Amino acid sequence: MADAAPANEFSAEVQSVTFFSEETNYLIARVKSKDEPGPFSIVGNIGPVTPGEMLRVTGTWVTHPKYGRQFQVSVAAREMPATINGIRRYLASGMIKGVGGVLATRMVDAFGEKVLDILDTEPEKLLAVEGVGKRKLKEIVASWQAQHEVRSLMLFLQTHEIATTHAGKIFKLYGNEAEARIRANPYELAYEIRGIAFKTADNMALRLGFAPDSPERIQAALVYVLFSMGDQGHLFVPRDLLFEKTAAMVGDVSPERLEEALASLEALKRIKIEPMPDRNIEAAVYLRHYYALEVEIARRLHELATHPGADLRGKVEKILPALESEARLQLSPEQRQATVDACAEKVFVITGGPGTGKTTITRMVVAALDKLSLKVKLAAPTGRAAKRLSEATGVPAATLHRLLQSAPDGTFALCEDNKLKTDVLLVDEASMLDARLCAHMLRALPFTARLILVGDADQLPSVGAGNVLEDILASQAVGSARLTHIFRQAQESMIVVNAHRINQGQFPQTAPKPAPEADFFWVEMDEPAMVRDMIATLVCERIPCVYGLDPMRDVQVLSPMHKGEAGTQSLNEALRGRLNPKGPELVRGTTHYRLHDRVLQTKNDYEKDVFNGDMGHIVEVDASEGELLVSFDGRSVAYDRTELDELAPAYAISIHKSQGSEYPAVVVPILTQHYVMLRRNLIYTALTRARRLAVIIGSRRALNLGLKNAGGDARFTHLNYRLRELFNAA
Repeated sequence: MADAAPANEFSAEVQSVTFFSEETNYLIARVKSKDEPGPFSIVGNIGPVTPGEMLRVTGTWVTHPKYGRQFQVSVAAREMPATINGIRRYLASGMIKGVGGVLATRMVDAFGEKVLDILDTEPEKLLAVEGVGKRKLKEIVASWQAQHEVRSLMLFLQTHEIATTHAGKIFKLYGNEAEARIRANPYELAYEIRGIAFKTADNMALRLGFAPDSPERIQAALVYVLFSMGDQGHLFVPRDLLFEKTAAMVGDVSPERLEEALASLEALKRIKIEPMPDRNIEAAVYLRHYYALEVEIARRLHELATHPGADLRGKVEKILPALESEARLQLSPEQRQATVDACAEKVFVITGGPGTGKTTITRMVVAALDKLSLKVKLAAPTGRAAKRLSEATGVPAATLHRLLQSAPDGTFALCEDNKLKTDVLLVDEASMLDARLCAHMLRALPFTARLILVGDADQLPSVGAGNVLEDILASQAVGSARLTHIFRQAQESMIVVNAHRINQGQFPQTAPKPAPEADFFWVEMDEPAMVRDMIATLVCERIPCVYGLDPMRDVQVLSPMHKGEAGTQSLNEALRGRLNPKGPELVRGTTHYRLHDRVLQTKNDYEKDVFNGDMGHIVEVDASEGELLVSFDGRSVAYDRTELDELAPAYAISIHKSQGSEYPAVVVPILTQHYVMLRRNLIYTALTRARRLAVIIGSRRALNLGLKNAGGDARFTHLNYRLRELFNAA
């Protein structure tokens, strides 16, 4: 920008919206003003506007090198439309429920410029307009009044630098009392509205006169730290660490004030404090819902495991030889014991790395239970894992969300009062089970049923809070089989061999065979930009040419981080530029969604029945309607422009997002710029996503750093100890 001019102030009518980002509130709009000879563009963090709306703007004229003269807005206030055409556009914009273009024209034709005053003071006069009956009038008036309140709230929020995109959620929560409630305690926003961080609410509160050591401020900071730690996977935080992190946020606060705030939060039932003398933790502080989840999981697992069940051990041992013969395989003693135990125990865990026979055991367990006429349900946390489980066993499998019949509001149809009708539930990729999903699963499972968890405990823990699989194994409260033997055929795969080497902190070995027989390559390269370019060449040219794989569907790039030259953002741009350079697209913020793009669902959407980690391809783009269709394994799901933030480009994704999935080929950059994320189980998880080919490319030093870092994922959970206590008491 250049040619900055002195500040100007004038009123302008919005003609059209060129661009708007909900994430940043950044707006580009075309407007008209009586103070200017023709239409012009305004830009700035203004928030959403409606064509026909009047704005009072303050700012400076600037010259953009590409788009020319624009008005850079520093302050914007909303006014009612002033012209007939502006009023018509405003009423027809969809802001008022029940009023479209035709009805807006009739209302303006009937009452002219006075129509907005009539909506305010004499709405019954609208009954004279064709198409407005008593029911329609009631709908229009309610919507108009709500818009008035929301607009007033938006102005208040804008004054205090709170994103106006939150106005709808805040109004829905507080109604007409929104402004008064916020003034009384702005920190409630950080508690109640997802997306409003403590810092935002804190800045507002301090401007409204709250003291730096006010109880409300310290309480909000404590809760914010607990939520932040929950986002990192922790169910509780030791009090000393909680106080340390809170003091770093709010400044010099005495221990006494922190203790008082903590006691107040406990009295309000927002937190639960529990001493853990067996772990030398004087006080563990939980968010109340995390505490309830952990206690419930322990109780339900204990009740499930100790509930009487038929003795199947002898029957399984008897039929197993025939099943082996049918499957044309011979189980090892370790596999045979695991198969029998998994069928016989009420709760059982099977864990092991690649090549140790988890899939074979799973297949034999399902076959044995079916032979005994038991009803078996198969599930996994992700769609890809469920599909793989179904292919391995020949039995239909579903995601846990679909099995439990998730509803649009995030609840599940199958629950405590409506149990899953099954004798056995087998869940694969159980390392991905977080506390919330595990609790829902256990609520739906009748105590008469059996539960078999299958997973690799050496992989990354769940994205959500908790460490369910590892805690269950560590407790030794229920039966388990840890598979360690790598079978001969698996030993021929360098993917398998190197996965176990990495898991033991050893540097991977190069494949002894040349391509295309080789399934693993280590490519040493230190310069991030060169790594990015080499990855693009590998994915787009070399791998498809040598291995015959489709770069759009079969080759997945997995990066430890999002930022940097070899992060997912940069890699997605480079790969799409080569694989899908042009075509119809929609734009939201700085992200382009182009026809044929590979995309990843980034959050659970229960209404669409798609979930965090589901991967698909854009199969249709309607730029005029602002909509697109994404195919998830053949099922098309529609998204409008406002929902696009649920999707992310997926030519390259984070290693964390790849959990539960497998791909024909993976390419993994490992560089020193990734050092904050590099640890052994991250690299192990990335490598074990590959079925046919894995390429690790990057710095030897960075890879060694990750291999040496075996820790870093320890989580504050207590499920292990709760299970021990319950089972030992029994």
